[in-house]
Amino acid sequence: MPFVPLLEPPADWADMPARWYWVRGSDVVLVDEPPPAAVVHHFLGTFDGTVCWAADVEHDDGDPGYQPLMALAARLDEVEWAVAGRAVQLTEWDRTHRFCGRCATPTEPAPGERARRCPICGLLAFPRLAPAVIVLVERDGAALLARNKNFPIPMYSTIAGFVEPGETLEAAVIREVNEEVGIVIDDVRYQSSQPWPFPHSLMIGFTATWRDGDIVCDGTEIAEADWFTPGNLPTIPPPLSIARRLIDGWLARVG
Repeated sequence: MPFVPLLEPPADWADMPARWYWVRGSDVVLVDEPPPAAVVHHFLGTFDGTVCWAADVEHDDGDPGYQPLMALAARLDEVEWAVAGRAVQLTEWDRTHRFCGRCATPTEPAPGERARRCPICGLLAFPRLAPAVIVLVERDGAALLARNKNFPIPMYSTIAGFVEPGETLEAAVIREVNEEVGIVIDDVRYQSSQPWPFPHSLMIGFTATWRDGDIVCDGTEIAEADWFTPGNLPTIPPPLSIARRLIDGWLARVG
């Protein structure tokens, strides 16, 4: 059965096999037992009859084989990798919300909620998610792909950016494309979504159609951008990412 996210473990959890995600910084390792020292831990849910836990081992001196979360993608399937990302995100959220952001009082776990609560002013802090849109823009059988200035390799991907307060997702797509490459788009359609724990984004994927304008890169985030046909694609993101899913979906449509 698939992963089932839960706040509390089932009543018979002690009789079930366990999987532990030890988290140190943003690195993680999967083991079958809790860490030897008492640490903060979080119940994640159940996966194939196994109870899943995250443990914050930030100050543990041992090294059972921690890896960056991205490196785990090469040996985990998409669901297992998402659970590992859940472990890293919840651990980091708990680690960084020990004090109230309103009155600086030490916070406490909120009973019955995935939240930390201030015992003085009552402020609740839930796990943080940053919604980001990502879009594949099409024009006459070609796709708009861009190279971000921060990419460590000369890789081209789809346009993406964070949603601003007061925006709809569709408005964010239109704004980001216009800001980064200067063109106007329409026919914005939702495609799919993906949790992206770097550090706590939710990527919401769209397709769209070019309407007007020539490519003018902003020079701040985008170094280069162009229209690419299926026969002349540059280096594109790996299969793990939603950007690649959008590109593969476009390739399937245009043949």
